[in-house]
Amino acid sequence: MKHRLTFFATTATLAALSYAAIAASSSFESVSIPVTQLHYGPTGVSDGVHGELMAAAAYGDLAHGAHGTFIKMPAGFVSKVHTHTGDYWGVVISGVAVNGKPGSVDIPLPVGSYWLQKGGESHVTKCISPNECIFFINQQEKFDYLLQGAEK
Repeated sequence: MKHRLTFFATTATLAALSYAAIAASSSFESVSIPVTQLHYGPTGVSDGVHGELMAAAAYGDLAHGAHGTFIKMPAGFVSKVHTHTGDYWGVVISGVAVNGKPGSVDIPLPVGSYWLQKGGESHVTKCISPNECIFFINQQEKFDYLLQGAEK
């Protein structure tokens, strides 16, 4: 029961954040998109071993501003230490993820789990399940991937 309440709270929070971002735009239409109609494209982010992160927009445009985006991460993927300019929320749709500070103990995040990543904070994101991970991220700024030690 506790897991169902956590999942419900996570889903409600994500829905509220998503609605707030959409409602902030001047106009929008109601939509219903089946998972089979999501269009994933390359992000340019790779761990150099397992492949590249792929992204599918739910709303907005991750390259230009506020957005809600599905991210596919290959099984075994471990990001380089990096930051993002803006905060974002991540919700695990499939697989088991980890998101934490470099060197921290891994906290497995199974389906229904979520995290908040503060902008400017160094972190590592992983897919520790034997199958790919899919996350939904909600961010009020454009998405960027700034490697630790690299110029912004």
